Parts: sequence; structure tokens; C-alpha cells
Amino acid sequence: MTGYSITEIPSLFLGPKESKNVDLILLPAKSPASPATSAQQPQFFDQPQFAVAGVTDTTSLGGHGPDTVVRTREMLAKETVSLSKAPASGQPVTASDKEKSLREGVERDPRSFEANHLLGKVLDENGRARDAIPYLERASNLKPNDYENSYELALANAHAGNYERARDDAQTLLMHSDTAELHHLFGDVQEKLGNSLEAVREYQRAAELDPREPYVFDWGSELLLHHAPEPAVEVFTEGNRLFPHSVRMLIGLGAAWFARGSYDQAVQRICEASDLNPSDPLPYLFMGKMQRAEPRPSEEIVKKLHRFVAQQPQNAEANYYYAVGLWKLRKGSEDAAAQIESLLNQAIRLDPKFAAAYVQRGILYSEQKDYPRAISDYQQAIQVDPQMQMEEAHYRLAQAYRQTGDAAKAGRELKIYDMIAKESAQQAERERHEIRQFVYILRDQPPAQIR
Repeated sequence: MTGYSITEIPSLFLGPKESKNVDLILLPAKSPASPATSAQQPQFFDQPQFAVAGVTDTTSLGGHGPDTVVRTREMLAKETVSLSKAPASGQPVTASDKEKSLREGVERDPRSFEANHLLGKVLDENGRARDAIPYLERASNLKPNDYENSYELALANAHAGNYERARDDAQTLLMHSDTAELHHLFGDVQEKLGNSLEAVREYQRAAELDPREPYVFDWGSELLLHHAPEPAVEVFTEGNRLFPHSVRMLIGLGAAWFARGSYDQAVQRICEASDLNPSDPLPYLFMGKMQRAEPRPSEEIVKKLHRFVAQQPQNAEANYYYAVGLWKLRKGSEDAAAQIESLLNQAIRLDPKFAAAYVQRGILYSEQKDYPRAISDYQQAIQVDPQMQMEEAHYRLAQAYRQTGDAAKAGRELKIYDMIAKESAQQAERERHEIRQFVYILRDQPPAQIR
């Protein structure tokens, strides 16, 4: 059967850029035998089984599930993206003998292309992109056609936040050099500029030209970020096949399955990630966040979280997430309650500002009808982290006050809860609106429409 390409939908289908839904349009791919494309066949896999056809306003499509689950999916998608290599500008800066030597070289011969280029590159690699740009620009003036320096200059501008300049430089280079690193850089700056459809195309092209782990991962995470879980599953699955020892590829695959609503598949992949490197905290943290959205977590996840706290007993999050897992699996026994309380006590000792741990301990005390201690913990959660607003803490505090017969305080807390919940919903809606949703077509399925 004929495949499908990632193809721009004409504006008559898309409507105004900022707010319209788009129809799914099925477009046949070019023949693999075409002379214009036969020399550059994808190396990643024969042909993607999907096509990204456009973007639409996320808010128009609804949340597709309970609010807690929807928020967790969005959070996991963002955190998956954050696993990508951080920009150089965020890396710690340390003086080096190499930098000192290169500076001396530039001072001796300010018109040396090599000295300016190398100093600019080292400065950018050390997280000092703005300092690097003048040297790379000077080198560019000395050798305008040098590819490596032109690429480093575009990269430094991207790291410095000069996205328009980086985009223009990368676009100019792409006219002469069809390299994976350029397409990947172009994808990065297009995403920063809000051009997500162009970004995913560039990430795909980079992965096809050179299917190294960072390029494949960024392609998958871009799809996941823009609410395209089926294509993301496909890309991360292939990435896992190519890089079976990549922890973050399995994490991405687990997050994509979770976004699809396949909790069991998500659990399996994240557990596999934790087995690759049992001392790496990342998979466990994803497990912990996933289990919070489920009424009853997988027993396998709770076992893995037990391993996490056994290996890292001084990690506050390890204690907290294992406590939450045990609480959700609890049988009502006093021994289980004592263990959960002990874990939460440890989490709070290790991090006295761990608001979520106070809330969870307050829930435990409320179940035991120890309302004074529950009230104290809910109040403490609100106090230690007021920036989080802690809508759950206010709600549960209202319930605890009601149980003690203090209707006035209960009513006051419910009013605060209602206000925070409304603000939280509005903030979530704004964030969803900022992340445009990909409209995609799955191969071998009839075209559908979004209304």
C-alpha cells in the first residue's frame, strides 16, 4: 500500500494560523524510486507509518480523560522533553587552561581564523554563548564559507537565545549542506520560535540522515510534547530497537504509552528502563508520577520503588513515592500504615519543605481519624510551599475542619480551594493553548476528521 509523507496542508484547509481546527488530509508519498530522492532514503526505518499533516489548537480537542490523568500526561511529556541535552548556556562555567591558551593566541594574532574559531567554540561549550559569538563572527568574516565555523556560530546564537539569527544562519547553510546536525539545530530553533510543524519535520530529517540516539529521541519527544502519542510510540519503539541500552528512550516510550492510555504498557517500559541502570533515579521518578494518577498502581511499580528507596534511603522522593505506592496498595493493616508513616517521616526529615509529603501524611492521619495531626500537616504543606498553591491541601484541610465541627474554617478553606482550582484550570488551559497539537494520519487507516 502507498505510504504517506509529511506534507504541508494548503492554507485553505488550515485557516488562520492561530486558532482553527484542521481536517486530516491523506497525501501520497513520493515514489521511493524517484531519482530525486533515491540517493537519500531514510536510514531510520523504511517509512514512517504516520504523517504529521498540520497543527491545531489543543484546547479545542478536550482533555480526553480525568483531569488528574490529563495533567499527568502533559507533565510526563514535558519532563520527557527535558531529558534532552540541556543547552550549553545552562552548563556550569569553569575557567580552563585551554581557554586561557586560546585567548593568548587571539591576542597575539587577532586575525587568526583558527584562534578565533577555537576560542568561540570553547566558550560556547563552556556555557558562555554570548561571549563566544564575537569570536565566531570574526572568524566568519575571515572565512565566510567555512562550514564548521558557520555551524558553530548558528549554534551559539541558538544557545544565546538569538533564535531568529540562528534560524536564518541554519537555513542559509542548509542550502549548501544537507547534514543531520543542521536539520536538528534548525528543528531546535523552529520549536523555540513556535513553529512546531516545521520543527518536527527537521527532527525527522535529522534522524533519517543520521539515526543517532539524540536525534531519534528528540523526534519522538517532539511528537509526544505536541499530543501525537501514536507516532511517538512508533519512533520511541524504533529508537529502543536501535539503542536498547538507552534509559531515556525507554522512558520516552513509557510516557508515550501512558499518553495513549495504555497504563500496563507504560509500566512495562518504565520498569525496563529502571532495570537497565538500577541506580539511575530518573525511571523511578517517572514511575512515581505515573502512579499518582492511577487509583491503584501496578504492584510491579511498587516493587521497583521499594528497590529505589532501598538503594537510596537518603533520597526524599524515593521515600515519598514508595509511601504513596504502599498507601494505594494498602490492605488496611496497622503494619502497612506504620510503614507508610515511617517513610513519609523520613521524606520530611530529609526535605522539610516537601509539601506533597506533608499532604500525604495528613491523608494518612485523616484515615486514622487523627484530625488534629492531619490539620497540622495540611497547614504545614501550605506554609512550606505557598508558590505551589496546594489546592489539594486546602480541600483536604476543609474536610478535616468539617470532621472536627469547625464549619467556619471549613467554609473558608473551601473558598480558597475553589479560587485556586479555578486559577489552576485557567493556567492549564493557557499552557495547553501554547502547545499546538499535531494532527496526524496513521498509515493503513482511513482519513478521519477533527470537528
